[in-house]
Amino acid sequence: MTQSPTTAPTVVLVHGAWADASSWRRVIPHLLAKGIPVVAVQNPTSSLGDDVQATQRALDSIEGPIVLVGHSWGGAVITEAGNDPKVKALVYVAAFAPKVGQSVGDLVGAHESPPALGKIRDDGAGFLSLSAQGWVEDVASDLPEDEARVLAVVQPPFPASAFGDKITEAAWSTRPTWYVVSAEDRVVSVALERELAAMMKAKTTELKAGHLSLLSMPDAVADIIIDAVNATGAVA
Repeated sequence: MTQSPTTAPTVVLVHGAWADASSWRRVIPHLLAKGIPVVAVQNPTSSLGDDVQATQRALDSIEGPIVLVGHSWGGAVITEAGNDPKVKALVYVAAFAPKVGQSVGDLVGAHESPPALGKIRDDGAGFLSLSAQGWVEDVASDLPEDEARVLAVVQPPFPASAFGDKITEAAWSTRPTWYVVSAEDRVVSVALERELAAMMKAKTTELKAGHLSLLSMPDAVADIIIDAVNATGAVA
């Protein structure tokens, strides 16, 4: 009897707040060059539940094992959506990883506020955005200024209420986990990133990068994702 070949995992990429799936545009080519199937989820960033639903639709469309990757707010999304049985590994990139009953707001409030959070604007209807100065100085601090300003222009608003949405089941408690710490992050507390990585017993890599390491150091981020893929035993 001939044994069927191992199915290669699909990498599913989940973006953060004030962003969209194009956040992964420099990581994706590195994965495709290795023959790794990739799906980048276009989340609405309207609530944790909405984003988990959108991510789940992407997971439902895939046959075989999945490595689920989240950046920033996307870490909370993969913490919940990653409970799908097809998800075999999780990769957090400068990302939040709440416990059961915990929200992203709880994690943020437990640490000294990073510089970017002082540059958030409320539109008066409960939706938040980051000032252009915040993008240039904090969010995209290691990207060219013209690119940071474009990111500021195209950012979607993010509802303040989403920071209170709580996790009901934490996928990282039952799956192997990788964590990419951005050592020069000015959006998410670096101390929090290290604390989360240690809590999850994640295989941890620190990059000398700002919050958007997936754009400033895409080859390094891709290498970590590839390590997670290879650890599932799938890519020949």
